[in-house]
Amino acid sequence: MQAIAFAASTAPLAEEALARLTELYGTVPPEQADVIVALGGDGFMLQTLHGHRDMDVPVYGMNRGTIGFLMNEYSEDDLLERLAAAEEEVINPLAMTALSKDGTAHHALAINEVSLLRAGPQAAKLRICVDGRERMPELVCDGALVATPAGSTAYNYSAHGPILPIGADVLALTAMAAFRPRRWRGALLPKGATVRIDVLEPEKRPVIADADSRRESVREVVSVEIRSETAVRHRLLFDPGHGLEERLTREQFV
Repeated sequence: MQAIAFAASTAPLAEEALARLTELYGTVPPEQADVIVALGGDGFMLQTLHGHRDMDVPVYGMNRGTIGFLMNEYSEDDLLERLAAAEEEVINPLAMTALSKDGTAHHALAINEVSLLRAGPQAAKLRICVDGRERMPELVCDGALVATPAGSTAYNYSAHGPILPIGADVLALTAMAAFRPRRWRGALLPKGATVRIDVLEPEKRPVIADADSRRESVREVVSVEIRSETAVRHRLLFDPGHGLEERLTREQFV
């Protein structure tokens, strides 16, 4: 029998599930667990993955929240059998280095996306470089983001970005409400690419940067560098036939 560490969001539905499941299966501290079972929505799954990134322990999510793209369906009775049969997906986060106006460098990891958003009434002006080469001298928009395949159905999808299969080894660079170039939707980049986004006219057109919307945003940003952090591996477990590959494919036909 696998040693299970249960974790739940503060939502009443998740806390009720936590009480019931720990009664049925028991629980151990995460450092003693063979698997972590996260109860909540996608936001809590991201929180769990970030919180345990230094532990080589797979996470199996069950949906007790509002959005459950990264979660399996909730069930109490057959958890051990589902864990034994679960399929593993390994994802790498993005590493963000955001430089603010005062020269401070802010570092963060993002499983879904790194986003830059205008912080004032005027549109942002951004310059985009990929692997040291300028690709777009000026992008006027409400913001831009770089998304992983796992995060391509989140903020990226809402901004009309592409859905990416997990095994594609690409990143999505997507603009929000691009004004110039008119209706520019973005680009697909190799997973190993380093993206640098410089903020033009930062005093007149302030921009904030954010990694997975987890912490307080970095304000007065002048540049952001984004790359895949392959040294960090997040292990997610899914019921057979319902992994990220299947979900990403299915989402495109909804």
